[in-house]
Amino acid sequence: MAHDTLPERQPGPGKGDDPAGPEPARPDTGTATATTDAPETATTVATATTPAPAEGVGAIEADLKAGAEESTEQGGEVPVGRWARIRRGGRAGWARHAVAVAAGLLLWLAFPPVDLPYLAFPALALLTLAWRGVPARTAAWLGFVGGAAFFLPVLEGIHKVGWDGWVGLSLVQALYFIPLAAGTAVVTRLPAWPLWTAAAWVAEEALRGRQPFGGFPWARLAFSQTATPLTPYASLGGAPLVTFLTALVGGLLAYAAVTAWRLRKPAPTPDATPAPDAAPAETGPAAGRSPRGPLLGAGVAVVLAALVVGGGLAIPTPTGGRPVTVAVVQGNVPRLGLDFLGQRRAVLDNHVAETRRLAEQIRAGKVARPQLVIWPENASDLDPFTEPDAYQAIDGAVRDVGVPVLVGALVDTPDGKRIENRGIVWDPRTGPGNYYVKRHPVPFGEYLPFRDVLTKLITRFQRVPRDFVKGDRTGVMKLGPITIGDVICFEVAYDKETRDSAPGNVMVVQTNNATYGETSLPPQQIAMSRLRAVEHGRAVLVAATSGISAIVAPDGRMIAQSREFVPALQVATVPARTSRTMADRLGALPEWALTIAALGAVAAALGLARRRRTTTPLPQGPTGRDAVRDPARTARTDDEEN
Repeated sequence: MAHDTLPERQPGPGKGDDPAGPEPARPDTGTATATTDAPETATTVATATTPAPAEGVGAIEADLKAGAEESTEQGGEVPVGRWARIRRGGRAGWARHAVAVAAGLLLWLAFPPVDLPYLAFPALALLTLAWRGVPARTAAWLGFVGGAAFFLPVLEGIHKVGWDGWVGLSLVQALYFIPLAAGTAVVTRLPAWPLWTAAAWVAEEALRGRQPFGGFPWARLAFSQTATPLTPYASLGGAPLVTFLTALVGGLLAYAAVTAWRLRKPAPTPDATPAPDAAPAETGPAAGRSPRGPLLGAGVAVVLAALVVGGGLAIPTPTGGRPVTVAVVQGNVPRLGLDFLGQRRAVLDNHVAETRRLAEQIRAGKVARPQLVIWPENASDLDPFTEPDAYQAIDGAVRDVGVPVLVGALVDTPDGKRIENRGIVWDPRTGPGNYYVKRHPVPFGEYLPFRDVLTKLITRFQRVPRDFVKGDRTGVMKLGPITIGDVICFEVAYDKETRDSAPGNVMVVQTNNATYGETSLPPQQIAMSRLRAVEHGRAVLVAATSGISAIVAPDGRMIAQSREFVPALQVATVPARTSRTMADRLGALPEWALTIAALGAVAAALGLARRRRTTTPLPQGPTGRDAVRDPARTARTDDEEN
């Protein structure tokens, strides 16, 4: 890696090697033993360690260390007051806080609906620079700050269910950046650290997508790269590989900045004679270094980043297969917000009306006759098996269009205490048949943990009177002439649920976004569907009650897309595919391998730091005695050498 191209490092810490700035003098540096030459010694040492002004990237580190300094007086050390520490931004310094916030906001812009995916690379580079070179505890706090700056805007659509829910969920998601940032601070002391920081992102998403309550894998790095040269990598290693490569590019850019920062000072002339009263010459890793090494290291890092991005263009994304004509129905809902569920009959009638309109267009020859039709999730909130009117309305529309329809409906369990969120195969001749039950109901939305307690504390939870059942089998089932793989709503964000549905010839996403309409969430869900299409090499049919509905080609191209809160019909021909991608064959292996690599890197870095603290000779004090070791300074020295 680029790290290996640097010249051999000189021993000992040096203020010229750290990209985040020079090391300010510590209070105990100029302390001298009471001897006859003590004043002269103290003066010399203090002069040698006076910091130079920080500039560029180094301002971050200078601000960090200035915030952690303690002032000294002639009579001894005087701790800086708490208010003074706050003014300086605590241990991290306001500069690092500003970088973390700016990076979080920049990362948000990479996601839909703003959808500037290439901003993810500088955003991740800035986050890495903010977390690198500080103690893990300080980095952990900066991780939470950057995470909050990212998740609050990217999840703004949650405010439709309550501002408290939006802020609460966003801050809970930001908590996952705490171990991510702390781990980044640790592994950046290792050689080839961009690899380990990228693996740490995969580990963070693996945890966030599983715990607690089944996790919430929204806003993964991979979901920002759904129409870029990195997208084809999904067919090789799934969303985890795309996340890894996205973070790797950001880490390589950070590495380039780190190594290029070492060029900020010219190398001293070997035959230069210092003045008699000059401070001792710098002996750190930057002393006497030719600019060739750092320049080469930065260049190699940038070239590797370009190769990672450009390499995706060489990965094929096949689109061939037996053609099948499909239709997606978007019936629309009466109005926005949570209360639309109270108008259950109106929602069903809208989808029945659109299906009958499709039948009229088929008979008039305006559209091709589809071989199957997809209705969205919650197209019928009336149980067709207990509500005769609902059954007749659905059955009449299916018979009118004359082809099998996948109907999204809520069905009571036999005891009437819970609900199943089903996708039902409805045949025009035989009626309802096979069905899929949503396997990953939404916590606090479709089922309520700690129901007895929460319903008393938060009255809004009373709108979830019954829990939804968790399905126990995949959504692979026969629909007309092909086999489909069905997932419902936010299951599209989960690797396992979508991977289990990949054996179908075509993937289906039934969703109900009316609650979150005209926010960031519907376009983000479409972006996930595009990535899943490439990951599994399948066309994806997205049916939404109020939008956004879409038909996606196996290479991620948008064949059709609806607007929100309008009735819409989409008819297109897509390939029914049977081949499997490498991502399907490998399953969760890439994610687990990268997670283990991240944990191993953290363990290795901690072990290396421990060995250095116990084996490095103590520096000599001004009187020849061993100085007291500063663990924080030793940690920074380990970091500076990498």
